[in-house]
Amino acid sequence: MKSNRTSAAIAAGVALTLGLAACSDRNKASNEAATSATSAASAPSSAAGSGATSAAAGAESSSAPAAATEAGANAGVDKVFNPSDEKGGTLTFANPGDWDSLDPADTYYAYSWNFIRNYGRSLVVFKAAPGAEGAKLVPDLAEALGVPSDDAKTWTYKIRAGIKFEDGTPVTSKDVKYGVLRSLDKDIFPNGPTYFNDFLALAKDYKGPYKSKGVDTKAIETPDDQTIVFHLNQAFSGMDYFAQLPATIPVPEAKDTGAKYKEHVISTGPYMFETNNLGKDFTLVRNANYDAATDPESGRKALPDQMKVQLNVNADDIDNRLQSGDLDIDIAGSGLQPAAQGKVLADEAAKAKSDAALVARTWYTQLNTDVAPLDNIECRKAVLYAADKSGYQRAYGGQTGGEIATSLLPPLVPGATPIDLYDAKTTPGGDVAKAKAALQACGQPNGFATNISYRTERPKEKATAEALQQSLAKVGIKLTIKPFPQGDYFKLYAGKPDYAKTNKLGLMIMGWGADWPDGFGFLQQIVDSRVIRPAGNTNLGIKIPAVDALMDKALAETDVAAREPIWGEVDKTVMENAVVLPGIWAKGLLFRPENLTNVFVTNAFQMYDYVSIGTTKK
Repeated sequence: MKSNRTSAAIAAGVALTLGLAACSDRNKASNEAATSATSAASAPSSAAGSGATSAAAGAESSSAPAAATEAGANAGVDKVFNPSDEKGGTLTFANPGDWDSLDPADTYYAYSWNFIRNYGRSLVVFKAAPGAEGAKLVPDLAEALGVPSDDAKTWTYKIRAGIKFEDGTPVTSKDVKYGVLRSLDKDIFPNGPTYFNDFLALAKDYKGPYKSKGVDTKAIETPDDQTIVFHLNQAFSGMDYFAQLPATIPVPEAKDTGAKYKEHVISTGPYMFETNNLGKDFTLVRNANYDAATDPESGRKALPDQMKVQLNVNADDIDNRLQSGDLDIDIAGSGLQPAAQGKVLADEAAKAKSDAALVARTWYTQLNTDVAPLDNIECRKAVLYAADKSGYQRAYGGQTGGEIATSLLPPLVPGATPIDLYDAKTTPGGDVAKAKAALQACGQPNGFATNISYRTERPKEKATAEALQQSLAKVGIKLTIKPFPQGDYFKLYAGKPDYAKTNKLGLMIMGWGADWPDGFGFLQQIVDSRVIRPAGNTNLGIKIPAVDALMDKALAETDVAAREPIWGEVDKTVMENAVVLPGIWAKGLLFRPENLTNVFVTNAFQMYDYVSIGTTKK
């Protein structure tokens, strides 16, 4: 996911299994996403909201998570800092850019998937808990995790009784079906992932409920108001990971306004929209029709009375306001900017309010093979050799921001194998001689000119672009820097192939983390050429038949031990084709103001958990 997901769960070896043996008992409350995967018992935890305090008290896990009551560095990592069930007050968030979309069908940032749980309930959800518990899937709208049949090509979920929309209307399986089907329309909703497009057994000409109005696709069936059945085009025992996607958040068809639905999403969570000024700010208040008794396992606490989110706020200003106590949370969740990192780490009192999140994320730059002369592999190799990897690392704050990456796949992902084809570790400042030799080989001995894009609101990406501009200039490669807004970066610019080609975006800066803890969850949406569409792409142009074949090989392999090395083969093939300039394997330094309660880093999203935090400010 864009600047995204799961870390410690990966380190713990939670594996996704793609095979047939997942037809074992799925009714028990466990996270059996794999044939041979770790079976993780999902003990219920508290879920309070809309005044339903008794349900919160009754939903506590029998095994309470570790807690820290005294401030200290990393007090919110793998444990709850300042635990509390006290309700009230207002949490204030700020985003350095705009939201891609508040619509569950059209969002693909980690912070959005984290935050959306406040106003939307998907079939399945990552549990709100610290440590490895936070990477476990538990039922949300559904009564239990999915039940497979037909050799894991059919999956059935039962919707809990008593769940309502904010207007009091009961949620039915048909609302979930409609929500998923509308997400298939990538003309209207270009930002979201393509998993349902790729795996549902859809009729060839089905284009979603807007373009195929009135067509009742058999890929999703709703035999009654509480039952939803998904039919896949191939065996896939990781269906519960699909069931946690925001696309399964129910949408009432009668109130769907298409592209304008993002202006007022109809809530099923503990909060609902009071105001929404697109591009500026929005406010959530308690949803009176949310019943915590229907939410015994997710871990939602719903502590503040309201949440205010400010958009398009300068990133350095966000850091300053966090430290002064004027702001509660940097919602982007990728950590302090380099200037603030140094200030916080040099001050013991400030350092005690920080948490260094373990992250399975790579910050990297995509090389666009549609833009000449980068259609020549030797010209791409010249970029990789000439790039100053130390400068890339400094842009993110040095060692605090991450380790110099030598390939795309982070070491925490099972199957990752050490690869350093372009001497990132031995010559981190760049190898001018090898770069010039590659330029000679590609017929550009004097270098060439191209453009490099980044997200305007991200100072680290700007610093990256400037560092690459300087280092590549040493071999005659002239970069013109092109900033674009975060909210539309993938929809209109870098992720729109025609625009990127026409405007000669030869290098495109981005970052990626796993959608779930597995090589498939990390790689599929950024390296498989078959997910590329007219706009909204996160695969910014990797089109390698051998990579696609390896993805299929891994998908067909049911044995975890045999499958995991294939992800390393995918990574190596990507690097051999020189289509990615790895930057750093990320770390993040988060800051928690002293008024926050119940703070912890969620392993599912690698940032603070946004459905758990409270405040002492009333």
